[in-house]
Amino acid sequence: MTKQQFAPSVTVVVPAMNEADNLPHVFATLPDWIDEVVLVDGNSSDDTVAVARKLRPGLRVVTQSGRGKGNALIEGFAAANGDIIVMIDADGSTDGREIFSFVTALVDGADFAKGSRYAPGGGSDDISPVRSLGNKMLTGLTNLLYGTRYTDLCYGYNAFWARHLDAMALDCDGFEIETLMNVRAAQAGLLIAEVPSHERSRIHGESNLHAVRDGWRVLKTIMRERFRGATVPQAQVALAK
Repeated sequence: MTKQQFAPSVTVVVPAMNEADNLPHVFATLPDWIDEVVLVDGNSSDDTVAVARKLRPGLRVVTQSGRGKGNALIEGFAAANGDIIVMIDADGSTDGREIFSFVTALVDGADFAKGSRYAPGGGSDDISPVRSLGNKMLTGLTNLLYGTRYTDLCYGYNAFWARHLDAMALDCDGFEIETLMNVRAAQAGLLIAEVPSHERSRIHGESNLHAVRDGWRVLKTIMRERFRGATVPQAQVALAK
């Protein structure tokens, strides 16, 4: 596969905090045709930055000024130079080889490509029954309030054209960032394609995700956004070909 297959430039943003043991696997899955990788380091106490630089010469490193995944991604997006921005996790749960499908969906006409573990061809080795139930309930509520047809709301594998960052106007700190992106993409009337994705289990370390705490933050985001006065056009959501 060569870079010439995609005319737009592609930046991959990777938020990471103490993920030195996972980065060799994560970076090994990244296609060689991507143009830029931005690592957002959450002030790691291990060798995350040193390992990343050794693995990928030319890597851009952003030292996170705040706290939380949302803040890290927002700072990474601001630093990205690509026409297309792809966000993946540093724990090994998202497979960089799937980036081709996300970029293809955008080049084929979508404005925003969101990963789905529940679309045909997707799946998860990691999600617990409790988290799965909560995600389905929150997804159903979002579809009801926003006229979307999402199958997976709370998943951190997404890609979009950088030109739409202003339309989403992201402004949250935590794991609810994925929900905010999905909601504001719908509010902005963007053409959204769901891309089947298979979530792997974290390779090393423990997740900072807390189902109840972060689920509550997601619920508050859904309700706040719906009633903050923004108009809600009929969202265009399709399964990527």
